[in-house]
Amino acid sequence: MSDATPGTSAAAGEVPPPTAPFRSEPGEVPPPPRANVVIKEMLRGSTVTTILAIVLAMLVGGVLIAFTNSDVQAASGYFFARPGDTIAAAWNAVYNGYEALFRGAIFNARGADFAAQIRPLTNTLGFAAPLIAAGLGVALAFRVGLFNIGARGQMLIGVAVAGLMTFSLDLPMWLHIPVTLIAGIAGGALWGAIAGLLKARTGAHEVILTIMLNYVAYYLLLWMIRTPGLLQKPGTNQALGFATPESAQFPELLGDKFPLLDLGFVLVVIATLFVWWLIERSALGLRMRAVGENPNAARAAGISVQRIYVYAMLLAGALAGLAGMNQLQGAVTSGITETIDAGIGFDAITVALLGRSRAWGTFAAGILFGALKAGSFSMQAQDIPVDIVLVVQSLVVLFIAAPPLLRTVFFLPKSDVEKAVKARAKAAKKAVTA
Repeated sequence: MSDATPGTSAAAGEVPPPTAPFRSEPGEVPPPPRANVVIKEMLRGSTVTTILAIVLAMLVGGVLIAFTNSDVQAASGYFFARPGDTIAAAWNAVYNGYEALFRGAIFNARGADFAAQIRPLTNTLGFAAPLIAAGLGVALAFRVGLFNIGARGQMLIGVAVAGLMTFSLDLPMWLHIPVTLIAGIAGGALWGAIAGLLKARTGAHEVILTIMLNYVAYYLLLWMIRTPGLLQKPGTNQALGFATPESAQFPELLGDKFPLLDLGFVLVVIATLFVWWLIERSALGLRMRAVGENPNAARAAGISVQRIYVYAMLLAGALAGLAGMNQLQGAVTSGITETIDAGIGFDAITVALLGRSRAWGTFAAGILFGALKAGSFSMQAQDIPVDIVLVVQSLVVLFIAAPPLLRTVFFLPKSDVEKAVKARAKAAKKAVTA
């Protein structure tokens, strides 16, 4: 075997010389391994942050479940004598509570047959449908830089328009369902467009506009329900509205055994696809994102910011109207009432925030909140206050809105934005003291 000289290739079969290790100059830090960089970027990502926020909220919720449990309270009276009893009681309370949540929202292993076992999952999807639709409306407005608090009013007006225009019609189901659906979506779109138009023409803040329009919509619907000849149920003097005609109700997807899963969920999936395509792939969506990022720069680029505001609120209202139709035309409906929105209009804000104003993120957040709502009924059977579920939802949003707190709890690496802010603060402090 001949020796290979520098600058020449070794003969066939010879082992190449080993690669020289990294030699850093004095004071130079070697670059981190590529795997470390990938892991750090994953930990900084919004998906990991969202998952950890849910985990932390569930942990805090478990503490609240333990504190409100009667067995834990009784065992804590002699904690220092037998601490194991308190710990065991707390574990049983938390386990039984979250097991009931899973059993009521995902899969019930105690069901008599397969249909009974998977019914909780279909209930979750049914509860999630209006949350997703209204959340998409709020999320779309967020992407344009608008804070839409008016999903409740848009839902109520959609219900009112659908009831006034279509409930008295004698139509077959294949025609009555789409006519009612279109009327409700148009009503919600009109109510949202009013806020968008006032924002564009007068510069009034959309938060004030939408909150006030919520009140207008609520009392307008209440007046219609109390007025004979409008939406009041015939033959009564009470504030009772029309029942939804059977020909206008969404058909159940999987039969009578799964009453909460109906055509409305399919429509919500289609709406999610539409919003994703609109924001991420269409030319109008590009202009919307530009306005949301910087309206002044968008205006300088020739984009009509006022027109985008109107378009955004119109579409947001239409999606809220779809949520109202899920409530009104759902397979299990009580007809027109002033509380038909069931708090969904405000829960939609939470869903949009958790979904980070992305179409599929909002879809997943709606499924999560639908699961919490479906499972809360089983948790009540375990003597757990239903308010615990509301606390968990609130904590999820709190931790999502406070990433530095979440990173501190789980020892996650700081984001580039936080590092830049800290560096600027140090530089400013140094300049002041200099």
